[in-house]
Amino acid sequence: MKRFIAAFLVVFFLFEPSFAWAAPSISGAQREVDRLRTLAADKYEAANEATIKIASLERETKSLKEQESLIKSDLEEAKKVLGRIALQNYQGSGFGTGLELLLSTDPSQYLADASMLDLVGTRYANEIRKYMLTKQKVQSSQLVIADRVDLLKSEKIKLNREVSAAKAALAKATRILNSLKKEDRERLLSQEAARENKILKDSQKYATSYVGDNSRGSIALKFALKQIGDIYVWAAAGPTRWDCSGLTMRAYQAAGVSLPHSSRVQVKYGKSISYGSLKPGDLLFFGKPISHVSIYMGGGKMVQAPRPGKKVEVVKLTKMFGRKPFVGARRL
Repeated sequence: MKRFIAAFLVVFFLFEPSFAWAAPSISGAQREVDRLRTLAADKYEAANEATIKIASLERETKSLKEQESLIKSDLEEAKKVLGRIALQNYQGSGFGTGLELLLSTDPSQYLADASMLDLVGTRYANEIRKYMLTKQKVQSSQLVIADRVDLLKSEKIKLNREVSAAKAALAKATRILNSLKKEDRERLLSQEAARENKILKDSQKYATSYVGDNSRGSIALKFALKQIGDIYVWAAAGPTRWDCSGLTMRAYQAAGVSLPHSSRVQVKYGKSISYGSLKPGDLLFFGKPISHVSIYMGGGKMVQAPRPGKKVEVVKLTKMFGRKPFVGARRL
């Protein structure tokens, strides 16, 4: 066994430098950079979803706190009423328990006693029940608010995590580019620019050829096609910078439809459409979990804002967008 290990180590150290330290090829570097930029777009879409949840939780928490404030006011008023009952009882009968009730921070513990009910009279029973019920509402409200605050903290942690992961992916892509020889890096960037220029020219040609009608889908599509050539920027929703769900959100806003800024939430809107029944303007969703949305143009093409390093473009629709499977379409 020892001889085997020794032989393995000799072979490993003899041949390891030839592949461990080899610089990436231009084509390999391009594939990895594209993958990392796509990964960044995925993480940014997850961050968009978290941002929407945070906004919703903040509105809900604010509303709950306002309601709690009103309930607390009701509780204080109920406590004052019980205090007056105690004072009246003390002045009328001289019983010390009446004064004890008046000075108590929790009148219910005295008034809940059957003997005290007899003392203050059954006509006050409704006030006692009102106080107890209001107190329970305050306690319940506090529990709900605490739960929402915990959820809010959790979503903020998720948002920061997804954004950090996206930035890390983009930073790694930059390191890969910087690791290339100067001439190789320039060749890669030149090839990438040529590729993107061809996509841009083709996209502009497709955009000018689209006529459409006055349907919501057609209006949204026309809006998206006017943005051809605008750059991708995370969380951007115009007028000249877009991410995938920001583009679809504004496109449908132009058609009078309100959508949230998240592909994972947009998929819940409209009605489901099969792949074989697509019409121009239908929203197309990709990824498990969903991390990309585009707009069907017709003729087997779609318009989109794909990822960092790219621009709004028209590309061929396939059931696999890179490594992301087509998961559904919605018509609004």
